[in-house]
Amino acid sequence: MDCNEKFMKEALKEAKKAYDKEEIPVGAVIVKDGKIIARAHNSKEISKNAVSHAEILAIQKACKKLESWRLLDCEMYVTLEPCPMCAGAIINARISKIYIGTDDEKTGACGSKLNLLEDYKFNHNVQVEKYILKEECSRNS
Repeated sequence: MDCNEKFMKEALKEAKKAYDKEEIPVGAVIVKDGKIIARAHNSKEISKNAVSHAEILAIQKACKKLESWRLLDCEMYVTLEPCPMCAGAIINARISKIYIGTDDEKTGACGSKLNLLEDYKFNHNVQVEKYILKEECSRNS
């Protein structure tokens, strides 16, 4: 198993936690220097908060861990393609690369409905790699 699969499996564990709580099963981990520095899963229903997406929560945890809002040289692994809000947060946090498990045909903002990360020129560019453990991630979304 390569590193990408290893980290996506960790994101899948987070998605399972969300599923067990009757949330939309999305999980995310943030990696820096080959180590997970943050992990999270969706918790909108439990928190009663529209922005409690896995990506946002993972970014918040990583910022706290690094004591910076700039997540330079960090990579995110997420089981489901981010929505526009999360894609914007990924850009603003300066995450260098995102690995996506599967598409989100309803609200995906990394190629399915629109592509904020590649079709627009912002002050920070995020590299995208899709379909890491696609079958497993598709079963959980």
